[in-house]
Amino acid sequence: MSGAVLNHEQLGHLRHWDNLSRQLPNDWSLMQGKGVSQDDFGGYRFQLAYMIYGLAVTHRHRLPAAPGLFRPTMQRLIDKLLMPEVWLYWRDVSRGGSVFNAHLADQLGEEWDPVVRDNIMYSAYVQSCATLHDVLFGSDRYAAPESLSFRHWSFFWGGGEKRFAYDRDSLTEHLYWLMVRTGYLGVACEPNCVFQICNQPAILGFRLHDQITGGSRAAEVVAGYEQAWADFGRLDDNGHYNMMITEDSRDVRPNERPSPWVDAWCGALMNTWNRDFVRDNYERQVADFLEPGPDGTLSVPSATARYVMGHEIVSDTCDFGWVAAWASEMGDRRTLDGLMAHADRFMNPTWRDGGLHYPRNDDHSDADGNRTEIEPMSGNVLLGYARLNVEDGLRAIYQDSWPAGHHDAPRLSAVDRDVEVSRAEVVDGVLHARLRRDRDVPGDGSGTVTLADLPHGSRLRLGGVEVDGRVDGPTEGAQRVVEVPDGPAVDLVVTP
Repeated sequence: MSGAVLNHEQLGHLRHWDNLSRQLPNDWSLMQGKGVSQDDFGGYRFQLAYMIYGLAVTHRHRLPAAPGLFRPTMQRLIDKLLMPEVWLYWRDVSRGGSVFNAHLADQLGEEWDPVVRDNIMYSAYVQSCATLHDVLFGSDRYAAPESLSFRHWSFFWGGGEKRFAYDRDSLTEHLYWLMVRTGYLGVACEPNCVFQICNQPAILGFRLHDQITGGSRAAEVVAGYEQAWADFGRLDDNGHYNMMITEDSRDVRPNERPSPWVDAWCGALMNTWNRDFVRDNYERQVADFLEPGPDGTLSVPSATARYVMGHEIVSDTCDFGWVAAWASEMGDRRTLDGLMAHADRFMNPTWRDGGLHYPRNDDHSDADGNRTEIEPMSGNVLLGYARLNVEDGLRAIYQDSWPAGHHDAPRLSAVDRDVEVSRAEVVDGVLHARLRRDRDVPGDGSGTVTLADLPHGSRLRLGGVEVDGRVDGPTEGAQRVVEVPDGPAVDLVVTP
């Protein structure tokens, strides 16, 4: 990482995520997919959560000395993750009625609390994103009582306010006991449907919580999970990840098509705690999904949509994006570069307010058969995640927290919206940053960064020129606000 700077496209993805985080409440522009009612794999909850994960791997591995760039964006995204538009689907899904749980409909009632039972496809992301924030920033923000609360009230229907209050610790405790009650097989998503994929974020959340508390619940859950799945096998007869198991009958549903998203999503997350197993199967699995294109590009054909109960399932599978994210975590540069080259050539990369995304396109392919279809989850989030991630990026966050003293080291503690940060790290006690002011970004930014915990007597140089002399605070930890000049990016160096 030392000396490396983010490129134009990587900076564009960060800006796009920041822009989405700043949209007004219930403005989901650019985020709506094909699915109805937030039921499918392109829902707001997944887009928000993986933007947060993407910010986390970028902060940890590429810009470790810029918490002020990442913290506000993550907090805004978590605020959105708690909004009713994100979780209200559960009121209906909790009642059952699908082919996997219709026989249980008389036992299932309408449930408003989106984390109290099942629905690990939402609750685990709230848990892991909150703990991720607090680990990354040495914070107890989400340990505060009721800091993770789910509220809904309408003037037009529904009676009094529905309100369910949790925090980082109480939610983790609740999910832990849900996991224990299943015998560690996993908590269901939709009633009766236990997906391997959707329990991986919960395991990540347990590990992050352990980093805060010094506990060992992640190790306990992983050991129990391994034993529970040993009877069924993680892989199906074709060597792909089993997709799910029904809670009551213990029937295992394989990845029978196979569908790229199943292997890619599961592998990208399971690598955090089960690296050898994931890597032993990766090359064989991913080879089944890749389609060569012109000039070294690679694409990912999606499996044909299913028909269930006489209806075609319309949903965002996000196959292309998930394979890219998987390849990034595996460090498979050839595959990742081929996929990104395809996206840049055939998926209409678009710049908006300084941010880069690949807008939704429901047309499957162009006249030459090159895939053009892309969903908001892939175009807003997963391709940016893949471009910003590093090999074992999420795994490193799972395995270890920051080194001792990180939160007290010199850093960019605040960054105005109109400042672009392409480097921020401390090397041998010297803070290095590369900054550029972008006046084309919306908002009222003043073009400054705030530096914190600067040692007494530090010298600041901006673009090779000393600014504001020495930092002569009376004690260690003095702060300094630095204005970034117009023009090309400049290097900021703070020497003790």
